[in-house]
Amino acid sequence: MSSVLVETGDEGVTLTGQAVRRLLDRGDGDAALLYLALLRRRGAVPPRSLAGELRWDRSRIEAAEDVLRQLGFIAQADPPPEPAEEKPAYRQTDIADRLEGSAEFRSLTAEVERKLGKKLTAPDVGVLLGLNDYLGLPADVIYLLVCHCAERVQRRYGPGRRPGMKQIEREGYAWARMGIDSQGAAAEYLKNYARRQERVPQYMRVLGLGERMPAASEEKYLTAWQEMGFPPETVALAYDKTVLKCHELKWPYLNGILKRWHEAGLHTPEEVEAGDGGRKPKTTGGRGAWEYV
Repeated sequence: MSSVLVETGDEGVTLTGQAVRRLLDRGDGDAALLYLALLRRRGAVPPRSLAGELRWDRSRIEAAEDVLRQLGFIAQADPPPEPAEEKPAYRQTDIADRLEGSAEFRSLTAEVERKLGKKLTAPDVGVLLGLNDYLGLPADVIYLLVCHCAERVQRRYGPGRRPGMKQIEREGYAWARMGIDSQGAAAEYLKNYARRQERVPQYMRVLGLGERMPAASEEKYLTAWQEMGFPPETVALAYDKTVLKCHELKWPYLNGILKRWHEAGLHTPEEVEAGDGGRKPKTTGGRGAWEYV
């Protein structure tokens, strides 16, 4: 009997009989497709970078990757890379297909262009597609993200300044890591962000920095301290100790003082002045805030 396959003339991909049997026994079509895509690239790319080619979102490709790892077809996972290093690359045809086939995505692209005051290039639209298709952020959340980035840049650099798409992409990955994937979650985050921003001048003043805006690295410290539960008055005490020791403001040193107080459950000036008194550490938000610094 002649072959039922149509000869395409393309380069071949070889699967062993054992691999075929194991994939068939598992019955997971996504895992089989991902394995074929990896073989086609000779295993030279990380699985998650193929999300654009396969047109899968992040959760789908991670699930298929886990199956292949269980089957022993790919190595055990290393510590996960930063999201910006694993993002998929979208081809021009992928972008064109999404713009043509999705009225919602076309509308998002147009709204972002109006917000940023420029025509988006194909790579720019690819960033939006990655946020929507790979990270799974809904279009309305992406627009809130863009507005947030635009307002933050204007606050720091003045009217007329606009964020770049790379900056929007980085913030989008941060939102995805924090689980901000709905209008409600975005609204809650933005409300908390605005509340923290309102208090920033108080922290800057107790640090002797006047009325200027904090630099990006300084803002990370201020954010972490607020999330750990320190009011400006307690930061002022830590600042005083820092200056006595270092004769100037040293952000890492001051941060170290506050981290020790946080571990001891000391957050108000009264608690700090009374000392730990042998009390057990409290949890007031966990260690996650320290990742900012």
